[in-house]
Amino acid sequence: MAWGFETEPEYQKKLDWTADFVHEYCEPLDVLWPHGQFEPMTDEQRRIIDPLKDEVRAQGLWATHLGPELGGQGYGQLKLALLNEILGHSSWSSTVFGTQAPDTGNAEIIAHYGTQEQKDRYLEPLLNGELFSSYSMTEPHGGSDPTQFTCHAVKDGDEWVINGWKYFSSNAKTSTFLVVMVVTNPEVSAYQGMSMFLVPTETPGVNIVRNIGLYGERVNEGSHALVHYEDARVPVDALLGGEGQAFAIAQTRLGGGRIHHAMRTIGNAQRLVDMMCERALSRSTQGSLLADKQFVQGFIADSYAQLTQFRLMVLNTAWKIDKYKDYQRVRKDIAACKVVMPQVLHDIAWRTMQVHGALGTTNEMPIFELILGAAAMGLADGPTEVHKVTVARQLLRDYEATTGMFPSEWIPGKVEAARAKFAQYLEHEVANR
Repeated sequence: MAWGFETEPEYQKKLDWTADFVHEYCEPLDVLWPHGQFEPMTDEQRRIIDPLKDEVRAQGLWATHLGPELGGQGYGQLKLALLNEILGHSSWSSTVFGTQAPDTGNAEIIAHYGTQEQKDRYLEPLLNGELFSSYSMTEPHGGSDPTQFTCHAVKDGDEWVINGWKYFSSNAKTSTFLVVMVVTNPEVSAYQGMSMFLVPTETPGVNIVRNIGLYGERVNEGSHALVHYEDARVPVDALLGGEGQAFAIAQTRLGGGRIHHAMRTIGNAQRLVDMMCERALSRSTQGSLLADKQFVQGFIADSYAQLTQFRLMVLNTAWKIDKYKDYQRVRKDIAACKVVMPQVLHDIAWRTMQVHGALGTTNEMPIFELILGAAAMGLADGPTEVHKVTVARQLLRDYEATTGMFPSEWIPGKVEAARAKFAQYLEHEVANR
């Protein structure tokens, strides 16, 4: 059965509606309130954005990252990829469509592993866009390596007491609650001895020491918090999933998060290609358009090819997730997308900056922000180098070492094997001569 590169007409109509809607309403929000999607909305913003969310809900496009049994639409990852690459054109679109990170990943794991009480308290408001959440996993000394984590929780009667440090806890300063990954049993490996807790941000002992921003942001005005948990007490029912289940839960969350980042990056990169081509057709130098210069033509061609390859890679991975419904089985493909993603975004952004000249380096264009974003993407949810190791290890499992002295593709050996296979015909041919 053949596979075509188009979706069914009914869903394509939704995609077309989304493209128009994002361009008409979400992109203007980006220039009115840059990075404002990470802050609690003002009354002025709500008057504009709440009706937009209602339009998205009416189209059946709200929270499409979750299945219907979890409160979403159930379109699957492949359709989500087609939608997300459109949403990637605008920073505000994820908020308007109910797919804003880190809330999407946190909603997914609460939907999968939370109790009904936890879903009522946290999941429903998250899906309705009524509050923010934070994922508090990374530690200052250990990065994202769980074997190095020291932040821990000890059971005391009907409570757990959390102590330790967490770093780069996104949106902690605006969050209502944090999803905290801590050591609960130091006697076993980190993969069996860690647990996750849903911790209200206002809990005594949850101390946001400072907020770290990206380069160019003012000190303590960023959105990535250094958090000190100091005798922070939570009830036993704050445990998410079973005790010792944190690593399995984290893999569910991060697997989805990584591929969703890749989906949106397609939209970011396409936006850059659009900017590059527009500039090439609009600017002349030394007697001709930039579009007539072979260097610029090379930039455009390389960017188109790179983006097309990456897009097909992401769509194929999304298709596999839908087919197998198992992030672990598609781990190699997700990791490969994570490896390629920052390089694609960086290369296309850099070329776009070059075509725009000095203007491309200024804060009057969004290009350099995307170059910085590419650097961050190479580290977020695990550094590129770690994912390369994952790809290699997973791939090597499908191969075996040769048993002979030479490689299996050693030509003299293959010639000998071929002659042996067809010996009777080769002898007959010699006899006829």
